Amino acid sequence: MAEPNVGNPLDSEDGCFNPNIAPPKAGLRTVNVVAVALLDADGRILLAQRPPGKTLAGLWEFPGGKIEEGETPEAALIRELHEELGVDIRASCLAPLTFVSHSYETFYLLMPLYVCRQWRGKVTGKEGQQLAWVRAERLRDYPMPPADEPLIPFLQDWL
Repeated sequence: MAEPNVGNPLDSEDGCFNPNIAPPKAGLRTVNVVAVALLDADGRILLAQRPPGKTLAGLWEFPGGKIEEGETPEAALIRELHEELGVDIRASCLAPLTFVSHSYETFYLLMPLYVCRQWRGKVTGKEGQQLAWVRAERLRDYPMPPADEPLIPFLQDWL
């Protein structure tokens, strides 16, 4: 039986040399979006289900949305969370945690993830989306878009 190749990561099929992870596609337009892990007093994370009629409908995601021209990621989150969830957040309550990039078929997505523990108002699905407060260890129980999945280990390690 061969010993694992611990000392030579180039021979490993784990991590960054995993042959199942496709490299980013060249020539795609970049779409900048932003997401947040809203944490309640019990340390649960808010997930929103993409509603019928939208791309990736039925999948669960971290709330957020597109960053408009001339908008900062924080300003986009403040706007999106007010529109989608009916809550008011201040930029000073948003802490950047990590980011993800992902090549979809027709665009390349770049998405920073923030964490927020304080907001004003009651969290409500203003666009008919289902919401769920989920413990970090249960995040994989909710099917997510490919770009959201790599964020799970960061949240699980951080929490």
